[in-house]
Amino acid sequence: MLKYLVIIGFLLVIIPKSKNSLHMLQQNLYNENNRYLKWVFQNSKNLFDLDLIFVFISLIGFLVVFDISFISNSLLIALFILSVILSMKINNKIKNNQNKKPLVYTKRIKRLIFTTSVLYLIPIIILVFNNNFKMTWFLIFILSIMILLNNYIVFISNIINYPYERGVYYYYKHKAQSKLKSMSNLKIIGITGSYGKTSSKNILSEILNVKYNALPTPKNLNTFNGLIMTVNNYMDKFTDIFIAEMGAYVKGEIAGLCRLVKPKYGILTTIGTAHLETFGSEQNIIDGKFELIESLPSDGFAILNGDDPKQVSYKLKNKVRTIWIGINNKDVDIRATNIHCSSKGTTFDVILKDKSKYTFTTKLLGNHNVYNILAGIACGIEFGIDMEDLVHAVHGVTPVEHRLELKKLGNFYMIDDAYNSNPTGAKNACEVLGMMDGIKVVVTPGMIELGEKEDEYNKTFGTQIADVADYVVLIGESKTKPIYDGLLEKRFDKDKIVIFNDVRDAYPFISSLTGKEEVYALFENDLPDTYNE
Repeated sequence: MLKYLVIIGFLLVIIPKSKNSLHMLQQNLYNENNRYLKWVFQNSKNLFDLDLIFVFISLIGFLVVFDISFISNSLLIALFILSVILSMKINNKIKNNQNKKPLVYTKRIKRLIFTTSVLYLIPIIILVFNNNFKMTWFLIFILSIMILLNNYIVFISNIINYPYERGVYYYYKHKAQSKLKSMSNLKIIGITGSYGKTSSKNILSEILNVKYNALPTPKNLNTFNGLIMTVNNYMDKFTDIFIAEMGAYVKGEIAGLCRLVKPKYGILTTIGTAHLETFGSEQNIIDGKFELIESLPSDGFAILNGDDPKQVSYKLKNKVRTIWIGINNKDVDIRATNIHCSSKGTTFDVILKDKSKYTFTTKLLGNHNVYNILAGIACGIEFGIDMEDLVHAVHGVTPVEHRLELKKLGNFYMIDDAYNSNPTGAKNACEVLGMMDGIKVVVTPGMIELGEKEDEYNKTFGTQIADVADYVVLIGESKTKPIYDGLLEKRFDKDKIVIFNDVRDAYPFISSLTGKEEVYALFENDLPDTYNE
């Protein structure tokens, strides 16, 4: 019967659509702080395509009151053909997506797959065993609506699974806390900030590992689940130091993470406007980041940035000992001077409070990495690591992937800062590019998740690019309009601005610029899957 052909066609659509929706749900932290729903609303115009024709044809079939086999069969065949076309289109779109993080088939995702499958199988099974003409078309109509609203079907699955997931969470949370409590000699360092958390964590880990067995949270596992997973799966009796990266989208999250792992030491990187939309205000961001520092015991220490006015002006509500680092501020405990950046890395001098001076070299680029290294040096000194060992450790620190990572790509140098972007990081990246000798290119889709100030920050970014770049490649015309305006405001040459819809088109363009001079291309930010234009 043709209805079985339609069922097969529907399954060809349901499977890839559900996979994509689950991918977005996972990337948006299973709708934590309504992130997934926000993505659905923001991308609703891209979610409905041939789906609407599905619904239209199904509705016609449902409204047909007479069993006219020719019309009925024609509509069923049309639905099957549409299913195949839509399935091919969805799979092609998924294949061409520049996935920063692929879908990870965790146990939670597998449970969601099961629940989503059950929701779709209920009308499909009834359809298989139903022989009533009107009921057949009614079920086809229901399935068409479910395909149209696939993102919401996955969201409903997440709601259904929520009680079980909370039980799983509390079980593993208790297990992690018990493990931490049993390790009385473990040193726990918390790291937070608007920017640079992952880089600071990795740098600190490499520095401390010259003497200790330091365990950092893997990659960017900086949430409650990430910390719990790290403690339960990666920590063992040989771990001396646990470095816990702490991320947050709303005020109070950092305090909750501190209650979970109870850090004795804390590092605050830089406070900016990242996730301003979810925090609600800059003051909430400041208060939220200082939750780490204000959770530290009096016998611990905090490492703060003396060049960050938000940190310098903040009035601490506890009496934890503070160690100030800086570059521009001379009144700090540990200061970097004489900084030089090149295609081989960065050299700088470190001056301690007693005026003693030491020279460091690193493969890393940019002043922001110097700040991260200073925090690592400060922590190393507090933990009794000799300065000679610290110099050696800093020299061996490896660049973090996609964070101002310098690499030769064909006939040009790529400065890969594509993991994410923010106003401070983008400014730092431009400064790094400006230090290079040769033709300078910036490739960017602009900055995102900056709330109502997003256009303002991107326009400022455009003016900063104009000061250092010879050519600019913008990815996505509508998103990068503020950057374009900023470039023109600084009278940047229009003929040296190129706009593509796909970042892959930038590579042959950059390669065409090579000649007698070296070409350095800064890739600043990357459009994540949740913000495809």
